Amino acid sequence: MFRFNSMIALISLIPAAQIWAQSPYQGIGRAATPAEIKSWDIDVRPDFKGLPVGRGSVAKGQEIWETKCESCHGAFGESGEVFTPISGGISKQAIASGRVESLIDGKTPIRSTMMKVATVSTLWDYINRAMPWNAPKSLTVDEVYASVAYVLHLNDVLPSDFELSNDNIAAVQLRMPNRNGMTTNHGLLTPRGTPDVAAVACMKDCISAPQVSSTIPEYAKNAHGNLAEQTRGLGLRGITTSAATGKAAIEKSAIPAAQILFNASSCNACHAAEQKTIGPSITDLRTKYASRADAAQYLAAKIKTGGSGVWGVIPMPPQAQLTAQELLQLGKWLSTP
Repeated sequence: MFRFNSMIALISLIPAAQIWAQSPYQGIGRAATPAEIKSWDIDVRPDFKGLPVGRGSVAKGQEIWETKCESCHGAFGESGEVFTPISGGISKQAIASGRVESLIDGKTPIRSTMMKVATVSTLWDYINRAMPWNAPKSLTVDEVYASVAYVLHLNDVLPSDFELSNDNIAAVQLRMPNRNGMTTNHGLLTPRGTPDVAAVACMKDCISAPQVSSTIPEYAKNAHGNLAEQTRGLGLRGITTSAATGKAAIEKSAIPAAQILFNASSCNACHAAEQKTIGPSITDLRTKYASRADAAQYLAAKIKTGGSGVWGVIPMPPQAQLTAQELLQLGKWLSTP
């Protein structure tokens, strides 16, 4: 991240026209406009470079939380239904020392976000670019400040009457519970390894298969579908997490088009194959609607508009970005045994 930002800073000193004139790809594409670069370059560093001017209170953050965050994270950030809980596991000692005790002694099996995150800038940056889940980047700058303030209040880092701003956020960093728990002296994929920037090609007794640097508990392996079947344009491919683990991977051509659409649209974040997670499983849907003549059309409409009450109180966000053809395709697939 730091190298990337340094490169951007260097490039920004060179006029775009000059870069364009020296490009070997004349006639291909165009130089990005200042407005386009500004909309994309939104990262916030641990030294708060890139942080916009703004402010937001804990009270305002609670209002935002109850309308846009609570359905996934729980009223107090304690829910683990969708993701690991945001709140919990923080003591006064951790806030004073900057090191969460249970990360050292391992006595807490479930680790909340606030137990692990070391910099408040990380929290601000992630909420700004990725939340809420169904409408990322829809929060205003002041709403992001308020949301961060409320999350910190839930973990006893800030009092209820606090207003977080660009002027006082550096002081708040000094109260982050795990501020002294961050290290850069490790490998990219293996936390216990050494930095992997000076690799040496293996010449003897080489490992034939890549080593797995992390594992998923058996009960959670297929909670969101087979990871190997899900599209990943960058980085590592997902491992096979279905019941067919260890067998030949399913050819992509054998995967129904509707299932590919289901995964690509992140439906599997809330709907698993055979067990209820946030929403009903695919098996539950097929059992309930298989005998209904208009099941495909009914489910297509429900997917488009979203809602709650049929399968529980947690609302499903509307999927209005899908076309009528895609909605019907999903409806047919979800209602066919």
